[in-house]
Amino acid sequence: MTAPTPYLHLPGTARAALSSYAEVFGGSAEVHSFADLGRTDGPADAVAHGYLVGGPVALFAADVAGDEPALACTGLMWSLLGTADPATLRAWFTGLAAGGRVVADLERRPWGASDGQVVDRFGVHWLIGFEGDEQP
Repeated sequence: MTAPTPYLHLPGTARAALSSYAEVFGGSAEVHSFADLGRTDGPADAVAHGYLVGGPVALFAADVAGDEPALACTGLMWSLLGTADPATLRAWFTGLAAGGRVVADLERRPWGASDGQVVDRFGVHWLIGFEGDEQP
């Protein structure tokens, strides 16, 4: 069995979000429009289904159709604690912070780990961090 994979329903920003996440995490974005899938319940060029390919982070996204509610991240964070080396995690933090909002800087905490929080420009709240010391 694989781990749960986030599936974001976004307000017309799925293509930009997937492209941005592919740039931050590596890999590429695969995007299928409503027209590609023969759907008529949304704009033809809107994203009906998209996902990241070939990178270390799994994620799906689509634009909402009709009166479906879009993502609202309240009381939820996507955690990337210890999922890569410290330098990579710092680069991800910086990439996700571009155009977004840093909630807490990625820094050493009193308990010895380093972590930080950022809400990216698409409204997704991320917790990023690692245990132990960084190598020079």
